Amino acid sequence: MANNTERVALVTGGSGGIGRASAERLAADGFAVVVHYAGGRDRAEETAKAVTRAGGRAVVAGGDVADETAMAAVFDVAEQEFGGLDVLVHTAGIMPLAPVAQMDLDTFDRVQRTNVRGTFVVDQLAARRLRAGGAIINFSTSVTRLQLPNYGAYAASKGAAEALTLILARELRGRDITVNAVAPGPTATPLFFEGKSQEVIDRTAAMNPMERLGTPEDIAEVVAFLAGPGRWVNGQVLYANGGAA
Repeated sequence: MANNTERVALVTGGSGGIGRASAERLAADGFAVVVHYAGGRDRAEETAKAVTRAGGRAVVAGGDVADETAMAAVFDVAEQEFGGLDVLVHTAGIMPLAPVAQMDLDTFDRVQRTNVRGTFVVDQLAARRLRAGGAIINFSTSVTRLQLPNYGAYAASKGAAEALTLILARELRGRDITVNAVAPGPTATPLFFEGKSQEVIDRTAAMNPMERLGTPEDIAEVVAFLAGPGRWVNGQVLYANGGAA
């Protein structure tokens, strides 16, 4: 069981680039971490091992983010292993790309199920179960401002996640729980690189004044701020994109 001063974080999508970096960064700040995965158990276990090698505490737990029963069991793991839960970092999501005119509607539905329903499910559980002094950190995308072609379904799902974030922050009045969203720009993760040519990657990297892609560690610093010292930031969308938008 956790001691009375240890804070506990659940990172959904902890097998992915930003999720792993966030889990490791929070562990460095003294959090015990539940590393959630949907399909990548091996990668989630690698994340947990990296945390423990660095002297932290971590366990893994799997489940479909859009399945309320499966995710309730993940929240149970946090409480059983570490005594409670203080911070939710919800990085899990999918990003199939296609023009609106060409996207298969089954793919569209899958994006909304994972990215919208999934956010609603985990936020609902967090709203019910986080301890006072906690934080809910959802993930949006800078594409809601950049309006890049082919990102219609994904940006629509993240626009919904932003709306949920801003409303939930107001609904949790009196609970001492902050609710914010991080909106990364193009970030060097497997999710970003999938299906892109080097020319597209280079052009995208040059869009911001820093002239590079973000790194998962760049985004994890924003997560750590919101999870720890950033208590006066609430009900906001923080754009972490090097100045692209």
